[in-house]
Amino acid sequence: MKLSPKVITGALHAQNKGASDWGWQGLLSYGCHGFVVVVDPKTIQVLQVLAKHKGNVVKVKWAKENYHHDLGNPYSLRLASGDSNGVIIVWDVSAGVAKAEFSEGTKPIQDLEWLTYQDASHDLLVALHPPYSLVLWNADTGTKLWKKSYTEPLLSFSFDPFNSKNVAFLGSDCIVFIDDFSVTKTPSSNGKKFFISSPSSSATNLKTDGSTSSIEKKAASKNLAERMSKILVGEGTSKKSTKEDSDQVMLNDCIQLLYHQSCRHHLVLVYTREILILDLEINQTVGIIPIERAGSPFVQVVSFRQRDVLLCLHENGSVSARIRRKTNAITTPASEGHGAFDDSPPPISMDVTYDLRCQSDGMRVTRHSRVSSMACCPVSEKSVGLVVTDSRIVFWDMMLLSGGIDSEPGPASDKKLKFPVVSDVPPPKISLSDMIGQLPVVNPDHPSVLKGRAAALKFVITGLLNGVVSPVTCLRMCPPLTTKNWSVYEPLIAVGSSTGVVQIINISSGLIVKEYSVHTGTVRGIEWCSLKSFLSYSYPSAGTSGLVKNDLMYVDLSTGKVKPVRANRDQESPIEILRVSCLKQYFIVGFKDKPLELWDLQTLTMLRETGKSLPHPTALEWSPSHSLKSLKKKMMSHGSEKEGGQQASTGVGGDSMGVSTTSLTEPSESESKVNQKLMVKEHFVYTDPEGTLYHFVVEGSGFSDASRVPPESGMGTITWIAWKGDFILFGDGEGQLSVWDLKNKTQRTMATRRGWIKKIRFAPGRGNMKFFILYIDGFDIWDLKDGKAELLSSMKSPRDVAKVVDADWTGSDRPVLATAEGCIQVFDLTLKSCSCTIEDREFPDEVANPYILSPKGSLMMKYHLQNQPWNQEYSPKLEGLREEEQNLQTTLNRQIDLLDSDILDYLPCCRFGVAERCVMLAKLFGDESDFLFWTVALYYLRAVKWSPKSQGDKDLLLGPEKDKFVPPTPSYKETNDLVMLDSPDEGEGSEQGAWSLLDLPLERYFDTICDNDSFKLYQLDRVALHDSKRVTYEHTKKCAENYIMLRETDRAVQLLLETEPENDTYYTDCLRACLVASIRSSGVSQSTIKLVATNLIANGKIKEGVQLLCLIDKGMDACRYLQTYGAWDQAVWLAKATLTETDCCEVMKRWVDHLCGTQVNQKSKALLVMLSLGQFSKVLEMLYGMRQFNRAACFTAALEEFGLLDQSPDNVSLVEAVYLEYARLLANLGLRAPAEFYCQKAGDKGRQFKEEVRILFT
Repeated sequence: MKLSPKVITGALHAQNKGASDWGWQGLLSYGCHGFVVVVDPKTIQVLQVLAKHKGNVVKVKWAKENYHHDLGNPYSLRLASGDSNGVIIVWDVSAGVAKAEFSEGTKPIQDLEWLTYQDASHDLLVALHPPYSLVLWNADTGTKLWKKSYTEPLLSFSFDPFNSKNVAFLGSDCIVFIDDFSVTKTPSSNGKKFFISSPSSSATNLKTDGSTSSIEKKAASKNLAERMSKILVGEGTSKKSTKEDSDQVMLNDCIQLLYHQSCRHHLVLVYTREILILDLEINQTVGIIPIERAGSPFVQVVSFRQRDVLLCLHENGSVSARIRRKTNAITTPASEGHGAFDDSPPPISMDVTYDLRCQSDGMRVTRHSRVSSMACCPVSEKSVGLVVTDSRIVFWDMMLLSGGIDSEPGPASDKKLKFPVVSDVPPPKISLSDMIGQLPVVNPDHPSVLKGRAAALKFVITGLLNGVVSPVTCLRMCPPLTTKNWSVYEPLIAVGSSTGVVQIINISSGLIVKEYSVHTGTVRGIEWCSLKSFLSYSYPSAGTSGLVKNDLMYVDLSTGKVKPVRANRDQESPIEILRVSCLKQYFIVGFKDKPLELWDLQTLTMLRETGKSLPHPTALEWSPSHSLKSLKKKMMSHGSEKEGGQQASTGVGGDSMGVSTTSLTEPSESESKVNQKLMVKEHFVYTDPEGTLYHFVVEGSGFSDASRVPPESGMGTITWIAWKGDFILFGDGEGQLSVWDLKNKTQRTMATRRGWIKKIRFAPGRGNMKFFILYIDGFDIWDLKDGKAELLSSMKSPRDVAKVVDADWTGSDRPVLATAEGCIQVFDLTLKSCSCTIEDREFPDEVANPYILSPKGSLMMKYHLQNQPWNQEYSPKLEGLREEEQNLQTTLNRQIDLLDSDILDYLPCCRFGVAERCVMLAKLFGDESDFLFWTVALYYLRAVKWSPKSQGDKDLLLGPEKDKFVPPTPSYKETNDLVMLDSPDEGEGSEQGAWSLLDLPLERYFDTICDNDSFKLYQLDRVALHDSKRVTYEHTKKCAENYIMLRETDRAVQLLLETEPENDTYYTDCLRACLVASIRSSGVSQSTIKLVATNLIANGKIKEGVQLLCLIDKGMDACRYLQTYGAWDQAVWLAKATLTETDCCEVMKRWVDHLCGTQVNQKSKALLVMLSLGQFSKVLEMLYGMRQFNRAACFTAALEEFGLLDQSPDNVSLVEAVYLEYARLLANLGLRAPAEFYCQKAGDKGRQFKEEVRILFT
């Protein structure tokens, strides 16, 4: 049991809308009022609640993990959150503390994003501060690096994932683009402003293939009638409008703008009724996703990266997945039969279309429960968390519908070895990209699903987390821990709400254990009767008569039974006091204007009420003093009437109040049996409105008025009495505190000067005289020392905490407060902190997450699982750590055991060895940098090893002689070796075998790292799409130029000849058409054209010069010129789409040198480019230079397995150097066996170091 300071959150504030994020770390975080809550989606439990914000949290963002992790840059949980006061806090989540806090202005943060694309620093945070300031912060130190103020009010921004310089802002009525974002200097331009020119409604009403709502720039005016007619016709609009006539084309109802994550140059605009996909190269809509006729409006869209999928959240709380349809692309725009003058458009609609492939159920949306935000797991891309305003979090997972998709393993008699490592363990489907991509995705009712020819998805609800029910009206901690009950004790707190629900929360784990709908109205008070039962009362607000219908209930937690007490009463005065006696024999119900009632708690029967003549109580308390000795004697004699050792005196002012015992002791079963027959004498005191104190003795079924003490001078109406040991405390409506010392018969009064005292309560524990006072505007903790009250700590609301509704003690030094914002906060005694480290929290389910391990532990676990050449067999279990690190070893093995069983089964027999294992571990560790490196590495290792170089090679490959790469099979696996891999149905069996070694092409988000063939195909598709969308002359010209560069000359000629005679460039375009048409025939003209091209480039007409060079097949020169003039992206595009392998390789190498430069600092991207060129030795050298020894060692192992390791002397010494450094790293971590293994492979120096390792570990 850990009663650490913590917060248990409840319903959300309206400003928390959209404040949620799911990081690569595998955790979901969201804002709830001023708290940031971190949830573990695997075990569905709250890991941490961070408290420091004064305003409501409006944005949360996990730090990115796309850098190489080592001891210097360990796996750590960093999170940034921004609030409604403009403050941004960067958190160390594990420790629960703020690392940095900074602000700009006092308005709510509009948007937050961690910068990811450069390798120099992982601490850069971009924030959009209202109304239009973009600030770059160093999140580690809180320093402002630069601030840029734009001219338009901006609402949000999105970074282009393919080019770090591009940022798009959503303004109030326009989109602003900037293309000069840089870490080192403030952007200079104010950006280009665009408006959407066709009102979205008309765009959707038209046929999608013809309708183009183009994005357009402010320019000179044009006749409005003409514009409108064009919109209605749906052939697109002219690119001209002014501010005045752009009223009906505003973005006013655009709710979200984001860059497409898996396709370059695409922007997604979300409206409530449709989603537009814009192509920024032609500034036009290339796809529209309208809402279904009966569909619920869009609220938020997430664009996935590993597969081209859009995930949409709808107003009714349902989530839908829309998958990009593969269009039948036109790869040869003008076919042979068409003449050059045929302008018939390409035959099929090239629009970007998405098909709805699965949708989750909606939820009941009410005023208090609607979805506040959606977050998706960036690693698996199949898990979604919905944060609901009423404190619930719902987790959905996309799953494959099983319809024979996993084909059964084939017969073991199949003698032809078809793959590298053969085993009958299927690869686990960790992410969406593992589930879709191989097969077409169709709707679940499609017939081909059953045959296993297509995949279908469905959403399954996998978790639900509830928070505190809101608004909280009262709370009460169960009786305290004692020596007698510690074996069965659970630290439960009962929380009542205005809806009549009582929740029982385990204050140690923070989980809601039980929830009872006890009352129909507001719960006004709760009192525990034992560790497993409580009484609660409720009544509606009193009308003019002041009478209400009281509702008093007894709830038994062990059975869940709810019994009404005081049933069938008419309208009466409201209950104001409910107190259970210390021995749990009686309870008293006090009313506003009605005599007290004394009840027997065992039988729940009323014993009697006070006389009408006695005044009604304002405050009441049972005495903790009672005669335990006599109780024990009575038990000994089992009910004989011995009344020995009775209390000497019962007068308040008497010599003694009897034996002062600790606070309540839980009667055991035998005691309670006796109790039913024997009632022990108990006392209580109460005050009347004048301040007179009445003292009563209760015995059996009646009570006698023992004494009265006249009111004290200087005290107002007593509002609360607390009694512990020899001290009674009285608090009044004016903030006076009176302390009575019964032993020394003294009395002191002091003024707290804080106004009305709502509650006073002593902390539990023998001799612990701390108590708290709850005021209207705050909360104090005091200590009684020698009869004097001393203030220990104090807090005021709303300055330090939201308005406190109720308070109690959870333990001897842990006050718990319920606040008006619906949260339960457990503080330490100083009242400064209500959060602790993750280690200090208690979790019913063990959390499996490498990020919560120590930096050393997470790296040990990763290195151990990635590759184990030092072991005879791969074993997930970690062994052989030093004596002093046995605890760490146990922890790590627990973490490994918590991994999914299908992953643990597959790790030892990964089909493609180390490389595939590293991809899987990168996903498990949420390591984006590792994931990208190993995904590309695995693809190109397979491609270089098996791709057919020519048609002849292809035929050979399919022949039986082609040598298959099979890593040596360990002995323990020789028996169950030969099985079939599940592969798509198409094609003949023999073909499948060979092709299954080759991977599907890399997904489009790798862009320039994809192989040249698929890159070129995609670029031709794009140009054909642009061609089909042509509206303006500028647009046509651009298409023609792209066709020229891609050497599709026939179509280029057609487009150039389309120029209208009245256009200024009519003559030039005709000449260009003639030039393009004739160029192939004459060889002499080559030198002239080259000369002209060079002159054009020298005089700043780079584009024109490059086109001429492309015409005469001098693409290589064109790329060089582009690179010299800094147009790197254009050069790479041209090289990949048009040049031969060797020429392209040269261009790419120059680009790598540029990326590695200090100005650009994108070495990690350069690594991927080198992998895509198949330059594996160079990659190894770069990894060594970047001190990424773990990656280098694993990459060497992968090269060995694939038989692609270069054995030249230079390379051999490089490999030895890598192994030596890796051995050092492993020895530092304390992994002896692997360190010694790598020492042996590291040549002479390795042998020397092996000696050092031996000495180090002895």
